[in-house]
This record gives sequence, structure tokens and C-alpha cells, in this order.
Amino acid sequence: MAETEKPLLIKRYASRRLYNTETSDYVTLEDIAGFIRAGREVQIVDLKSGDDLTRQYLLQIIAEHESKGENVLPVNVLTDLVRSYTDSAQSVVPQFLSMSFEMLRDSQTKMMENMEKMNPMSAVPGYEAVRAQQEAFLKAMTGGSVGGLSGPQPEGRATESDEKQELEEMRRQLAEMKSKLDKLT
Repeated sequence: MAETEKPLLIKRYASRRLYNTETSDYVTLEDIAGFIRAGREVQIVDLKSGDDLTRQYLLQIIAEHESKGENVLPVNVLTDLVRSYTDSAQSVVPQFLSMSFEMLRDSQTKMMENMEKMNPMSAVPGYEAVRAQQEAFLKAMTGGSVGGLSGPQPEGRATESDEKQELEEMRRQLAEMKSKLDKLT
């Protein structure tokens, strides 16, 4: 397994300082958020007990961003999350959230691919450099959740039937997800 495929191991010392085991230096919560935005998986463990503290620290990162006015989670969503800890929906919520974010990533990837297909500028010299900058910008703006476009480049423009097929595929996936959720409840 390549080094970047393994989770980045962060050790928490008794002093509560966080130590990056790859670079042998101390890191902050903001550094950890940056690793995650760059697409890196992170695991945070207590040095003494060996307890996995990843979830605790990820929640802390989210709470700090929300308190600084970087509101991503609307109040009604936060309220629903709190409710989910006290009723039968608790077993459904994690799966639903996971599938929702997966669908969001897939949709963003398809959107980027469709933008490529429809762009008449792709024949202009230097276009690839500009496209790479745009992709990096979008990735930064979406917290790194836009899928990569490193595969073969699409040829020509998307046809209306291609777009209809993609829309039907998204509808099918949504219906499948709804069916799974109905079975869980």
C-alpha cells in the first residue's frame, strides 16, 4: 500500500499536543483540516491508551469552523442530528448521510465531466493549464470533494441523449437509495 493511501497517523500526547508521525512535528487542528481537504485520511490516537480519537477531533474541527461563521450545517440539520441520537432513526442516519455525501461527490464529478464535454475552449492552446487551475479552485472551494478528472478526456460535445441517460441514472440511484432507506425504517 502506498504511503498516501494509509491514513496519516496523528498521536495525541498527554499534554494534548498532536504529533504528525510522518513529518515528526506537532500539528494543529487547522493543519489536520488541511490534510483532510487535500484528500488525506487521518487517524488520531491517544499515545498512552491507544484509543482512537479521530471522531472526537473531527467533530471539534467542524464545531470550530461553525463557530467562526463558516456555516455549512443549517440549524434544522443540526437539530435533526440531535434528535437522531434519541429515537429509532439513529440506525438510519449514518447510512443516509454516508450515501448522501457519496451521491454529492458523484454528482460533482459528473458535473465537471459534463462541463468538459460542452466546452468549445478545449481546442484552444493552453486550455489544459487553465482547466487544471479551475479544477484546483473548485476543489478548494468544495473542501476537496470534487472528484478528479485524471481519466481519459471526453471527446466532442455531450448529446442530449447522453444527458438524459445521466439524468435517468441519477434518478435510478436516488430511487435505489430511497428503497434502501424504506427497508431500514
